[in-house]
Amino acid sequence: MTDRFRIKSHPVLDVPKRDRVPFTFNGAALIAHDGEVISSALFANGIQIYGHHVKDGGPQGIFCANGQCSQCLVLANDKPVKACMVQVSPGMRVRSLEGLPELPSDDKIGETSSPELVNAKVLVIGGGPSGISASIELGRLGVETLLIDDKHELGGKLTLQTHGFFGSVADCWAGTRGFEIGKILTHDVEALHSVKIWLNASAVGVFKDRKVGVVKDGKFILVEPELILVATGAREKSLAFPGCDLPGVYGAGAFQTLVNRDLVRPTERLFIIGGGNVGLIGGYHAIQAGIEVVGLVEALPKCGGYKVHEDKLKRLGVPVYTSHTVLRVTGKERVEKVTIAAIDNRWQPIPGTEHTFDVDTVLIAVGLSPVDELLHKSKNYGIPTWAAGDAEEIAEASAAIFSGKIAGRKILKYLNYDVEIPAEWHSTGAVLRSKPGPEKQFVISENRGPVYPIIRCTQEIPCNPCTEACTIHRIDMESGNILKQPQFDGSCIGCSECVAACPGLAIVLVDERAERSNQTATLTIPWEISDSRIKPGARIATVGFEAEEVGDGIVRAIKKNPRHNERQLVLIEVPWDDRQKVAGFRLQPEIKETEQWDVPLEDKTIICRCERVTKEEIVAEIRAGVRDMNQLKATIRTGMGACGGKTCRELILRIFREEGVDLKDVTQFTERPFVTEVPLSTFAGLE
Repeated sequence: MTDRFRIKSHPVLDVPKRDRVPFTFNGAALIAHDGEVISSALFANGIQIYGHHVKDGGPQGIFCANGQCSQCLVLANDKPVKACMVQVSPGMRVRSLEGLPELPSDDKIGETSSPELVNAKVLVIGGGPSGISASIELGRLGVETLLIDDKHELGGKLTLQTHGFFGSVADCWAGTRGFEIGKILTHDVEALHSVKIWLNASAVGVFKDRKVGVVKDGKFILVEPELILVATGAREKSLAFPGCDLPGVYGAGAFQTLVNRDLVRPTERLFIIGGGNVGLIGGYHAIQAGIEVVGLVEALPKCGGYKVHEDKLKRLGVPVYTSHTVLRVTGKERVEKVTIAAIDNRWQPIPGTEHTFDVDTVLIAVGLSPVDELLHKSKNYGIPTWAAGDAEEIAEASAAIFSGKIAGRKILKYLNYDVEIPAEWHSTGAVLRSKPGPEKQFVISENRGPVYPIIRCTQEIPCNPCTEACTIHRIDMESGNILKQPQFDGSCIGCSECVAACPGLAIVLVDERAERSNQTATLTIPWEISDSRIKPGARIATVGFEAEEVGDGIVRAIKKNPRHNERQLVLIEVPWDDRQKVAGFRLQPEIKETEQWDVPLEDKTIICRCERVTKEEIVAEIRAGVRDMNQLKATIRTGMGACGGKTCRELILRIFREEGVDLKDVTQFTERPFVTEVPLSTFAGLE
């Protein structure tokens, strides 16, 4: 076993010692860690190609690592499973799904059995921030609640988030890291006796008799609830371009699962598609894990995520290419290069603007779609049903907490409990869901002493930890509105608490006192990266607000306080004239381009990953008059694969639009009775 692909130390996360679990892959002896899923264990052993597709021999890897697609299908102890959802067990035999597996002979089939029936007052589907928050509201009043989640721990996407959260300190733990918020919520719901929790439990279908099919630990169970809350979160959107199907192209959420949950280092050189918060934060998480981020591309003229997230990346040396798109990814069996180009106002690539980079991984972070199939089914069958979190509306996790609290209270009111939904919950939830507002110029207060913070938070985003952190209350927001820019005014005692508290790492403390005679000043800068070059006495390259070069600084000290939640404070001495210009220091070297591969842009682009259907095939059917996606399923098998059209549906609809077809004239896929795969043996109650 090699440790090359494991994270041995992290600036924020603990790296626990875990038991070693032996298993095999295609006959080779490997070692996993206790509790690790198959996909992460294979990545940790340097294996990212799990097999080859039966149709065309295309290499298969991961895409979502969240059970929503079927890219990672393998055979584990001779049973087909999703590698991202099944934990490695001692002695497990894992092998590639090369070709089609053999069916068992009839004489091996045992007696079938009827599924167990379980009653529940309220069934909450999804153990992320909204599902847990709703269950807490219900459980506090003793309502019998069954909370189920398909992972082996609660928390949802919170378990993947190592950054400090935005929002309100009082309302949603702003400033606290996401995985820690997940632990807080989990602790609170586990303490409630009326809330029963099922882990490793997937809701696979809602049926006309008002029952919900759940597969728990490989056993099919029917749950008959009186009420349902769907808090199933979101799935990552896909993107189609030549090479998008190569192993090494996968979702940013899958990357965060590998790096932050499973402490696997899956890449050396990374490129990101998408400038929303998911892509920007994913890039920062990569640098925390010691991975080089070669660049980030965004088709819009501006990144859609928080500017403070974008600023962090740019100051560390990550190029951000706005008004650009990815032309292609190239490689033999996996990703080796990515080529990007600028686009015009019609979204078309501009010839001569191409850039090609050597990379081994490309992350797709182009948005999320709600996982709401169960929501629609349960409503269609007349079950009283509510939605919360991303299943209701795509937003930040802090907003999902309030969405869940409100949904819980709505259910309580429906059950005739004497409860109210505070009006401020709705207003706070709306604020937390708000998109980034307009940018404003930051102003350095004229009313200041020799020590003062410079707050480079120029965009209206919901966030107030700095106002709560200031021990002498000199940082405020207009009318207490957490969307407004924080402003410093008055004296400062130099405690640096605001620097440590800011989730966006957007505050620098300037100290002009001791060194003025030497024409230097001392800056205190927040730091969350492990790098041996940042040490006392080191000379570092400083950068400004927009990552422009400023000059040099000398590291004088590195402070670490348990109160600051693994965030260090780096004190650097800079020339006097640079004291108000420096916002950080560069970490990554300048990124160099490489030669392009001579691959035509017309290279076949895979749209349906499960069935390996190309854009060319779909366009031919549309031009022949097809307007029914079920007909596409019957003729060229789009949507016929194991994911049920979850990853290709939106891409196919986009092709219809590109071909000039009004989507009102398109019949979409008929929803399957089951929203995810269920082995017949499980459904029949067979061992």
